[in-house]
Amino acid sequence: MTIILNKLSVLKKPSLWAKTVVAAVLSVSLLTPTIHASADTGVALPKAKTLDSASATGFLDDFFAAEEAKPHYVGASVVIVKDGKVLAQKGYGFADKEKKTAVDPASTVFRVASVSKTFTATALMQLVEQGKVSLKDDFTKYVTGLTFDNPFNTPVTIGHLLTHTTGFQIQDVQQEDVHEDFDKVVELEDYVKANMPPVVREPGTSYLYDNFASTLAGLVVEKVSGVPFAEYMEKQVFEPLQMNNSGFLLEDKLKENLAVEYNAAGIVSPYAVNPTTWPAGGMLSTSEDIGKFMIAFLNGGAAGTNRILTESTVDSMEQYRSSIHPLLPDTTYGFEAPFQLPGAGSSPKIITKAGDLLGTSSYMFLIPEQNTGVFITYNQRGILRNFLYGQFISTFFPQYGAPVKLDPYVAQDEKELSKFNGYYSDLRLDVLVSALGTEGEGDLVITDVYMGTRPLKQVDDNLFVDSISNQFTAFKLDDKGNVSYMKEPYLNPMGYSKKGAVAVGFSDINKEHPYAKQILTLQSLGHIPNDATQSFNPEKSVTRAEYVKNLLELSNVKGSKTTELAFTDIKEHEAAAFIQMAVELGMVTGNGKGLFHPDKPITRQEAAVMMGRLLALQYPAELFESVQLSGKTDKWAIPAVKMLVALGLHGPEVQKDSKGAADFKSKQLLNRQEEAAIYFAMLTQPTDQIVAALKQEQEAKDKEKEKEAPKAA
Repeated sequence: MTIILNKLSVLKKPSLWAKTVVAAVLSVSLLTPTIHASADTGVALPKAKTLDSASATGFLDDFFAAEEAKPHYVGASVVIVKDGKVLAQKGYGFADKEKKTAVDPASTVFRVASVSKTFTATALMQLVEQGKVSLKDDFTKYVTGLTFDNPFNTPVTIGHLLTHTTGFQIQDVQQEDVHEDFDKVVELEDYVKANMPPVVREPGTSYLYDNFASTLAGLVVEKVSGVPFAEYMEKQVFEPLQMNNSGFLLEDKLKENLAVEYNAAGIVSPYAVNPTTWPAGGMLSTSEDIGKFMIAFLNGGAAGTNRILTESTVDSMEQYRSSIHPLLPDTTYGFEAPFQLPGAGSSPKIITKAGDLLGTSSYMFLIPEQNTGVFITYNQRGILRNFLYGQFISTFFPQYGAPVKLDPYVAQDEKELSKFNGYYSDLRLDVLVSALGTEGEGDLVITDVYMGTRPLKQVDDNLFVDSISNQFTAFKLDDKGNVSYMKEPYLNPMGYSKKGAVAVGFSDINKEHPYAKQILTLQSLGHIPNDATQSFNPEKSVTRAEYVKNLLELSNVKGSKTTELAFTDIKEHEAAAFIQMAVELGMVTGNGKGLFHPDKPITRQEAAVMMGRLLALQYPAELFESVQLSGKTDKWAIPAVKMLVALGLHGPEVQKDSKGAADFKSKQLLNRQEEAAIYFAMLTQPTDQIVAALKQEQEAKDKEKEKEAPKAA
């Protein structure tokens, strides 16, 4: 259910913002790794091939010709460098499929998306080595006039900006920031002032991939250098490296040579972004140009007689600066750990930078001790880079894919492990929830909506191996020894999950209440106030407007900005924007008379239908036809009610009789405790696994029918 709620905008709204931001985040965070790192299994490593021009070219040709790769790109451009030379530089497929224009690695321009951040970091580190900026300085020393809240004694430093440890409230691209008005100019400083987020976590204590931090880093470059960011990059980075087909402004030859971008529906319409010069993701380049950067970086910052960085600065950018555990690093100054290889360690073994935008994906990975770098970019966002990375490492440097050798470790007992118990919500997408508990098993057990329940084997202090993914899960403790954060890189490599606060309950809700688990979990995760002096009013009816607003807010879906409303009776209502958004998403259709009746209590079957319309975007109704219902449900609501019953999206009020038929109490009014139970199930119920089981059951029944058919004949 969680993934549906985060895909709502992608599926129903035609905005570029939704497709770019929401889908890109999920596509990165839910990838299946091809290389695992865990305790040593004793499995022999494959013999490495020697990496030279012939083997590199052969590898690329074989990779892109493989049937497994073909569905994942329209056009791709790739370069492999080693020891100061280009070993292979090739284009595959089409820059424009309709015109049959081939990709040229020297001239075909791609949006490299967040790979831009490495170049922005390079510019800022130039100013650091010149003594004009200090990594320990509060960034507001260089960017003045900003108004934002920071309730902590710790300032946000330049180093925090570069390592994504700012503590800023997540501030991603907004709907209006991706548009088709190429004449529109939004200055970098104006954009920052208009969108400056508050600090909500102590700076330096947590990792969260932070686009806004990189945008701020670019503004620091602009302020300190005294020249516009795009101009600085041109003069101080691109020109010294002879990167003649790179820039941050979509104009002239960069616009003319930009590859046509594609998605599942076809061609992506050309688009511009705010700010016009976007340090976090607006760079345009070719694989040839990125190859020049990789060669210079691996050569200690030197490119022939030119130099963009000193050797000591390059060394500092290769070192991991943020890490939840030495075997599970986060970021360097400008790079991040490979999300397919937890266990890279704190030494400079592999450093990477990935990028995703609407219709494009990129990946740069460097192995400094092998003096090797690879860059791939392609005009169809997706996981092609994962396959390339995994196959490249296993072919040429299998030692980096070897299971990590861990010393024997005596796991903590159940009492000691209990400190990890609780609910954790992802810092970027707080509807990504994981539940931790010992459950009397002795081992730590983790449950989330994507992979269900499985044990975690402890292999080091605060470090565990997941029994299904065979990947690490790590925890961070605060200075008092309390667990504060968790990292599950196989679920979301782009940040930590925060442990929920201790729920204090309400004046009318204690731990013995039949809905205590559901209500207190929502309270722990911050979805309802954590204030014991307040009343929850568990049996109070929920209005139609409240249900719509609460459901969308829980799902991080904002209200519509449309002024033309679908109902005449919501014009002045506080939930009008959310009700209108529900219409745009297909969740609400109305009664055909232009009225919504926002303050009318909602029945349970009405609530089921609204949610069922969203679920139907992913789950076909026929999967749930065999669900048996008791009690009274109107015909128009039966499919949705069956769906919610099958997926467990309800509370203990729904019981099954001796024949397995469930009474959803469809015509009763939905109250607050039952609404809380629905939301709790949304966050914690492994709906995809339930659906998979239903599909298997249906397939088994179909096979039995096929066997019975000849007998009947």
